[in-house]
Amino acid sequence: MQIRTNPGRWLTAKRLRAYGTILAVCLWSVYVWNLATPGLRDRSGNLKGTDFLHFYTLGSLAVEHRGSDLYDMDAQAALAAQRVPAAAGTRYLPLYPPQVSLLFAPLAHLSYDWALALWWSVSASIYGACCFYIWRVCPRLCGYGALVALLAVAFPGFFHLIAWGQTSALALACFTAMFFLLRERREFLAGLVLGCLIFKPQLGLAAGIVFVAAGAWKTVLGAILSAVAQLSTGAFYYGTEPLRRWVHMMLNVRGVLPLLEPRPYQTHCLRTFWSLLIPWPGLSFGLYVASAIAALGMAIGCWRRNGTPLALRYSSLLLATVLVAPHLTVYDLVVLAPAFLLLADWLAGQGSSPVNGWLGFLLYLVYMLPLLGPLTRWTHVQLSVIAIGATLYAIFQLRSQETEPQRTGS
Repeated sequence: MQIRTNPGRWLTAKRLRAYGTILAVCLWSVYVWNLATPGLRDRSGNLKGTDFLHFYTLGSLAVEHRGSDLYDMDAQAALAAQRVPAAAGTRYLPLYPPQVSLLFAPLAHLSYDWALALWWSVSASIYGACCFYIWRVCPRLCGYGALVALLAVAFPGFFHLIAWGQTSALALACFTAMFFLLRERREFLAGLVLGCLIFKPQLGLAAGIVFVAAGAWKTVLGAILSAVAQLSTGAFYYGTEPLRRWVHMMLNVRGVLPLLEPRPYQTHCLRTFWSLLIPWPGLSFGLYVASAIAALGMAIGCWRRNGTPLALRYSSLLLATVLVAPHLTVYDLVVLAPAFLLLADWLAGQGSSPVNGWLGFLLYLVYMLPLLGPLTRWTHVQLSVIAIGATLYAIFQLRSQETEPQRTGS
């Protein structure tokens, strides 16, 4: 069937600037107003920083060398209430590997509010730096720096990253560094960076499978060595028992998913897409596996075609990362930031064909639809996942349109 319309034509820079301004003002003004309360509870009654309390508690355990409590919810809840009285009664499912606690040990020497402010600053700086350095290698976007910055600030994934006090900026840093290393054909170093994602292993799953299928053995070897080295850091500090308990938790994570995902409408991956839509766990899991294989197949197809520009190949990898991850909450969507920039730059160099217009429209939907996540409580259809899957399929269809230049880049 021939496509006769170009739905992306109306996405002009002027309109994107208007949408970005409205979105940024609405999101951040409401958030600042919600935080503008005395004490550590916001106007909604939630602890400010939300998930950061868990990392602050892990850092406190590291300072006290309490490796035996890294996977004890009761011990952590008691310590959190002791360090942050306003957090009394708050509990988190401990699923991070032992070495993550060492990262937050320095922040545990500060009071909670100062540690949170510092972590917000670090996360925002990492996110801003990643967007900036990707933008710099997008020549067709060089005249739109202010617009790119505005859309980066207004991106719902970044908003939730700050609101939840999460660690996803570190994952974005890994994916950004890996892009530049692959761009320079430093496959082994790219693998070392990929292995750093062992702190959020679900985000490295798709990349690991794609690189194995593509025969990128230098990258695979680097990832294995890096992951082992990172896990060994925690083992050297605490001994092997916490690491063994973490592995046990990972192997049995399906049994605690209801605790891990108390608000499944805030998740944006294929597994929760099917579990929200299909009430029978066995069937929904089977559909997740089948659709994940299809997503991985498209990413592998993009990656193995040497003539495909890195902008398309890497964007397909990031989209597959989000879709295939067994657990992906809204703040993890920040890892898509490079894909938005790389694909926008690639599209700017193409003609105004209907197919390219559809890809631009899909990018707009991927950017905006996470805002509608709460509607999933009633519709049971996570529209963002459909948009991400459709974008990956569009890239798969476009992968052979342009020949990559001699230096692998966008």
